Amino acid sequence: MSELARKQCVPCKGGVPPLKGAEITGLLSQVHGWTAEREHHLSKSFKFPDFQTALDFVNRVGALAEEQGHHPDIYLSWGLVRIDIWTHKIDGLTESDFILAAKIDVAG
Repeated sequence: MSELARKQCVPCKGGVPPLKGAEITGLLSQVHGWTAEREHHLSKSFKFPDFQTALDFVNRVGALAEEQGHHPDIYLSWGLVRIDIWTHKIDGLTESDFILAAKIDVAG
């Protein structure tokens, strides 16, 4: 388990700038297969052999999101799940977004 996956998400109360440039690059190197879209949100697609397996994964991610108090956007279709993560309060990325990404990878 990665160092990020061991951490807990911290609720953002606003008033902090979103991560940019080297800050994103450093954290992105610690999660596997995620991309930082326009320095705004993290995105990753997961492939599964069927709908039920994809749905089971979505349910695990949903439980994890509730536990962490940090909720991603989730797109579910047959054999495919796409997850987008960002901190809505600041309309950008925080360390908690990368923590959740690392935890989702462990849940997969």
